[in-house]
Amino acid sequence: MQLLPNSLKVLQILPLSKSIFLRPLSGCNFWQEELSAKLKHQIEDFWKDKITQKPFDNKDNFKEKYYVLSMFPYPSGHLHMGHVRVYTISDTVSRYQHMNGKNVIHPIGWDAFGLPAENAAIDRQLSPKEWTQNNIKHMKKQLKQLGCSFEWHRELTTCDPTYYHWTQDLFLKLYDSGLAYQKEALVNWDPIDQTVLADEQVDENGCSWRSGAKVEKKLLRQWFIRTTKFAKQLYDCLNDSILHDWRDIIKMQKHWIGECSGVNFDFKVLGHSSMFVTVWTANPAYIEEAKFLLVTGNHILAQKEGVNVSACTRKLKSIILNPFTNEQIPVFVTDEFEFLPQTDSFLGIPSVCEASAEFAQTHQIDFTPTTLKEGQIKEKSDRMCAQASKLQIGGYWSSAKLRDWLISRQRYWGTPIPIIHCPNCGIVPVPREQLPVKLPKLSEISRKGRSPLEDVADWVNTTCPKCGDSAKRETDTMDTFVDSSWYYLRYLDPNNNKEMFDRAQAFRMTPVDLYIGGKEHAVLHLYYARFISHFLHSLGLLPEREPFRRLLVQGMVMGRSYRIKGSGQYLREDEVEVLDLKKGKGIVKSTSQPVVISWEKMSKSKQNGVDPENMFNEYGIDTTRLLILADVSPTSHRNWNSNTFPGIINWQKRLWLTIQDFIKHRNEPPPMIAEDKFKAQEDFLWDSRNYYIKGASFNYVISQQMSVAVSKQQGLTNSIRRAPPAVICHSLQFERALATQLMLLAPMAPHFASELWSGFVSAPNRLNMSNEILWERGVLEQKWPETDMDYQLELGCQINGSEKSTVKLRRRALEGLSQEKAVELASKQPEIEKRLKNRSVVSVVFQAHPGFDSVVNFITDNPQAKLKEAEAVAEV
Repeated sequence: MQLLPNSLKVLQILPLSKSIFLRPLSGCNFWQEELSAKLKHQIEDFWKDKITQKPFDNKDNFKEKYYVLSMFPYPSGHLHMGHVRVYTISDTVSRYQHMNGKNVIHPIGWDAFGLPAENAAIDRQLSPKEWTQNNIKHMKKQLKQLGCSFEWHRELTTCDPTYYHWTQDLFLKLYDSGLAYQKEALVNWDPIDQTVLADEQVDENGCSWRSGAKVEKKLLRQWFIRTTKFAKQLYDCLNDSILHDWRDIIKMQKHWIGECSGVNFDFKVLGHSSMFVTVWTANPAYIEEAKFLLVTGNHILAQKEGVNVSACTRKLKSIILNPFTNEQIPVFVTDEFEFLPQTDSFLGIPSVCEASAEFAQTHQIDFTPTTLKEGQIKEKSDRMCAQASKLQIGGYWSSAKLRDWLISRQRYWGTPIPIIHCPNCGIVPVPREQLPVKLPKLSEISRKGRSPLEDVADWVNTTCPKCGDSAKRETDTMDTFVDSSWYYLRYLDPNNNKEMFDRAQAFRMTPVDLYIGGKEHAVLHLYYARFISHFLHSLGLLPEREPFRRLLVQGMVMGRSYRIKGSGQYLREDEVEVLDLKKGKGIVKSTSQPVVISWEKMSKSKQNGVDPENMFNEYGIDTTRLLILADVSPTSHRNWNSNTFPGIINWQKRLWLTIQDFIKHRNEPPPMIAEDKFKAQEDFLWDSRNYYIKGASFNYVISQQMSVAVSKQQGLTNSIRRAPPAVICHSLQFERALATQLMLLAPMAPHFASELWSGFVSAPNRLNMSNEILWERGVLEQKWPETDMDYQLELGCQINGSEKSTVKLRRRALEGLSQEKAVELASKQPEIEKRLKNRSVVSVVFQAHPGFDSVVNFITDNPQAKLKEAEAVAEV
């Protein structure tokens, strides 16, 4: 432990004087009262306008930026506990990073277009705009009530023309790059919501992601985004070292994209000037030698001819053209061929494929053996791909199963697609100076199975920008996932009326450092956002391909549900008599019917939701925030159980008592205790402060286990509460520990911590005159506490991720270690040396965490050893 300066030692033994008391930061000053729910409300009312966080400073080039982003909400009208969880986490991280001296970007907005608003408007005979604006107003009030430190000056709403102007500009960028196209296709149709769906919006059971209806198939002319062109780099970049904590999201996206082991080419359909089919082949070098196309009965060419396949092979009337040879290629529909999973076509190249050769021989299709030599394959493959790319007919590596993103929606409440259809000129993009193409006001909206915009004659009818003749606007609107694919970039520059965002701002402020949201968006939103980021990077507008460095995928908030066994009818809790909660058994009070009790995602329909307003009113905002963060990690599902509430409520009471005692004993000094006992208390408090700073900080920022950070803080409270009055009054280390306690708490419970801090700094006879405590600033303006340089940290020594030994070093020594020295030190540990004797080290990973423990991990190539290590880790 560091020795105290002599001046501070004198203060400990001299009579305390109020002459050194500095101007306090005044709070509510209820220090004579017990902490109650009513008192918490008074505290929160007092501090609600005083805990705002300094926004990102564009002029500050010295601080490191930190962009923390929560997935923006759909304005449904009311916050639910899932919202409370994600935005409490987001706000906690933002405040933590701010206290760590970062220049923090923490924006908020509204994902405001889409079917729910339109359907609600239809049901209530309102305009979607009115419905949406009213909901935003209420939810914004609730988010402010929650104490979230959002930069409200960056607020955006996707249904505002000032936003969707630039969504339309993004579409035109894609169109100009050959990535947006329209074609007739067999598409997924939601019979409830009366619109098409992208493949990603249909679940594994063939049901709609939103309505739950069984999806049907329809032949429609639709707009697509050629996401497949970026398939390989989207797949490969999932291994990028920039990505942290993506975990199973990587597996899910890799599974969705598929291994990019072949190439897509577009073949025109003979006799149809604008119709083409995309074919995939694992043998692009031999594309000129293609002789036939096999399709399933679900393929568009089979559907257009009305062919139903039943254990046969049939030649279709349709013929496709090989774009490299102009050769006419016959098309066969069959169910006698084994297609690759999730595909509906197969390009036959019999010169290199045995199955294709057998089919060709059976159906008298002539072909000749290939003349291509083994050494020529790669060069020829690259040449054919380059040629296809130049002709804008594909030529990019993708998987066989991946399809382009279908963005057309036959609904009103969405971003209009900025395209004009001219009888003379065909498809013509709206000139950028005419953007935004605004949605017209509609007197009535209904679910018609076609776009309501088709009936707005004065909007649909327009003139062609090219020839000036009469033309019609595109009446489909965009999938709302287009709006959300780039919103994080508009936050950077929300008032820019010249471009989507300023490139210099984007290079300075992206990528997002931490993105917080639900796992349900793993394939949908995250896939689309990654694609748009890769695309904009290819235009030189972004510094990185990947938009989000780190993910925090939070679990759902679960409530106890009560269902009648057999019928599945949901009941309220007060309608049920619980027989055995552990076994999930109960009965209906009125009928004695058996009831199944289980944990399910909170929802009104299940009658298991908890209204955040009720929580705020009964327990207070900060108590609710602490409850949502405590008990389980953010990534786990949170079973909302009031049995866990007392632990947090009692902890807050103990903190309140601690400040009351501190004020009392600093104002009325008690007698000193023996020097050896005093020193033992000082040593204990010094060690506790460092131990819990290390633990809580690590769990705040590195492991993202905020529930553990809560537990660590409670541990520090226990250490502080052990101190006798003399130590509370005279100890520098007590003062340091108590200040640390309040700083650690501040990001999670900003109102309550601010009031505790006001009591802390109001006490006279301060001992810490270093810059460690900024006495005349609020707790949220303090510098995040750090472990002392003399405190011993650990260098963890691992083999294949399993810890075998540790080396204890003072912080200054550990942080002075180079990677080379750290590896050398770890390799000399007996446990490591012994285990590495018969193993070959493939690589060594050194992770240095300033202020925390560091790790050296030896990766070996012994498979059996790896297995044993993995089993050992699993057991732990």
